[in-house]
Amino acid sequence: MKIIFVGTYPPRKCGIGTFTNNLVKAIAENFRVRDISNNIDIVAINDQEQTYNYPSEVKRVIRQNEINDYINAAQYINYSGADICFIEHEFGIFGGESGVYILTLINRLKIPLIVTLHTVLKEPSFIQKAIVQEIGKRADKIVVMSSRAVEFLVNIYQIASDKITIIEHGVPSVKILHPDTVRKKFNLENKKVLLTFGLLSRNKGIETVIRALRYVVDKHKDVLYIVLGTTHPIVLRHYGEEYREYLLRLVKEYKLENHVTFYNTFVTDENLMEFLIACDLYITPYLNEAQITSGTLSYAIGAGAAVISTPYWHAQELLAENRGKLFNFNDHIQLAEILNDLLDNPSKIEQLRRNAYVYGQKLSWNKIGYEYIKLSEQCIAKHVRATVEKEQLFDPLLLPEFSLNHILRLTDDTGIVQHAKYGIPNLKEGYCLDDNSRALLLTLKVYDLTKDSTALKLMPIYLSFIHYMQNEDGTFRNFLSFNRQYLDDVGSEDCFGRTIWALGYLIHKSPNDAYHQLGKEIFDLSRKKFNSLKYPRGIANTIIGISYYLKTFPADDFMLKTLYDLNSKMVEMYQKHSDSNWKWFENSLTYDNGILPYALFCSMGVYKDEKMISVAIESAKFLESVTMRKGYLTPVGSNGWYVKGGQCAEFAQQSIDVMSMVLMFNEAYSVTKDKEYLNKMFKSFMWFLGENDLNIPIYDFETNGCNDGLEKFGVNRNQGAESTIAYLISHLTVLNTIKLEYEYENN
Repeated sequence: MKIIFVGTYPPRKCGIGTFTNNLVKAIAENFRVRDISNNIDIVAINDQEQTYNYPSEVKRVIRQNEINDYINAAQYINYSGADICFIEHEFGIFGGESGVYILTLINRLKIPLIVTLHTVLKEPSFIQKAIVQEIGKRADKIVVMSSRAVEFLVNIYQIASDKITIIEHGVPSVKILHPDTVRKKFNLENKKVLLTFGLLSRNKGIETVIRALRYVVDKHKDVLYIVLGTTHPIVLRHYGEEYREYLLRLVKEYKLENHVTFYNTFVTDENLMEFLIACDLYITPYLNEAQITSGTLSYAIGAGAAVISTPYWHAQELLAENRGKLFNFNDHIQLAEILNDLLDNPSKIEQLRRNAYVYGQKLSWNKIGYEYIKLSEQCIAKHVRATVEKEQLFDPLLLPEFSLNHILRLTDDTGIVQHAKYGIPNLKEGYCLDDNSRALLLTLKVYDLTKDSTALKLMPIYLSFIHYMQNEDGTFRNFLSFNRQYLDDVGSEDCFGRTIWALGYLIHKSPNDAYHQLGKEIFDLSRKKFNSLKYPRGIANTIIGISYYLKTFPADDFMLKTLYDLNSKMVEMYQKHSDSNWKWFENSLTYDNGILPYALFCSMGVYKDEKMISVAIESAKFLESVTMRKGYLTPVGSNGWYVKGGQCAEFAQQSIDVMSMVLMFNEAYSVTKDKEYLNKMFKSFMWFLGENDLNIPIYDFETNGCNDGLEKFGVNRNQGAESTIAYLISHLTVLNTIKLEYEYENN
């Protein structure tokens, strides 16, 4: 069996790296191979700009914040000949927000995958929960080290229990040494030794022990508290030795210089086990319960140490059945009482030692390595990879429940607020015509498909806003402050076109005559501006609106002529800028790109022109070649766009671009009846649900809003009107397509 591990690795000083190295050696020992690199490859994660002199088994390095390194590593793993991949997961060691970049690797793997979760949070952030849930979908097995972690994964992350396996944290084999022998080595004779080990950081709670010692040393003058370990590298990088210096000041303040010593060194496992044998009591005084796994605590139990700990999750399990003593968080008085009691009664310490030692025997790395090998064999045997994907339409069960909750949250009696802070309306930014026009279009589509009374009640708010923003010459203002003050005189052509689209749809699909009449009045006042439009998106949006208008008034010669003229402008733009390699209307791909071919497809419902059809199909195909080249949708990023002859920006990706692709492919299918367009429409929609570059859902299942975009670091958590409406219109388009296809197949 060949195994690949992904995680941090020595000589990088990191608890996960130490764990990975120990597990690798344990597996190699079970394989009975001397050269680890014969059976095991390591893909090591580097932090920041650091480089390390890795051993020979490290075959590849991923730079933490370089997303392409994760993609390339996945390709390496797939073609390495490995039978299975292990990932040692901790949010902080991978790049992007909460380590989201690891999903770009996981989702490209084609071999069995086992993920060991070193942290399972009880109250994860949106992105942390999404990462773990995605791991739950993709991994063949998830390994955790405690029962509490299983409980969290099942109840909080909705991961099936049969996918989760408990394998406890391994510990080095302990040499049979007498404590006095080791104490002599460390010059600790005639001392009552207390020990805390680990990388120093604020959450370790060492100050609690120092405060407790004030009430111990008067009675036990031979007590020495050893704090063993360097400062955590990340803490050191950002804060220096601030925490260690604070602890030293505390020692001096309490006059404990003869009772506390700091060993500022990264010790080997062998040295650590010797210190654990030498100590009378091992203390883990962490400050809160959110510690699902503690390697240092496991080591202490494995060494047969008598342990005192705060009741964090792992300690509650590992120290059960009198394998240790617990004291409350930050409670130095209670700790002092326990210390005095145990130091007064050596037999109690000895009983804790015996209980810990017996339990620790089953935690040796050799035995833990064997457990991982058995699990690997099971996963390899059960892993099935489809060699041929069956062509099928979208599964409607993948759709979240459709909800206007966030739209209601963003809407007041003036209109829909354009921006939000997370899921909360940001009133400081006021309103814009763009979003209110989109909101009108959305509610019309909702009511047309579902007859939802909520949508009907919202329509007049958005229509009234459009009416309020129209100038006497037929143009529109775009921005309005929260106190209803105009913020501009004339909006962009984009905003004009989007409003005409909404009005044209209203005229065609109005739920009552009053809405129809007001919509037509606003539309008619604007029509004299149609032919003066210059920019492709303003023209395209207007074309869409006119196409819907003409479904109700097909004999309006002026509108028929206007539609023809605007389509001709689009074709001329295409002919001017396109060549054999660039099939587009401009010399760059920017935002809302799918709207341009979509507009031409919409026109075909009114009249068909061979040149226009050709341009629509060619431009759609070109846009698809750029944005779906990875097998899923990657909209053109706004941080640079895609200029002809240049490189396509990957981030930030916007929801509005996804909506335009969904609409474009849907309309292309309506025109051509080629079902491949439906598959591409569904694939585009899945960008919202996690089939994207970071494999993270953009739709928020809790708020029913849609996050504002996909950034290189992760998700933009603000949930403004544009992104949420884009998601909901895309959702409705998919729903309607499924409905029509079902009706077609059953008639």
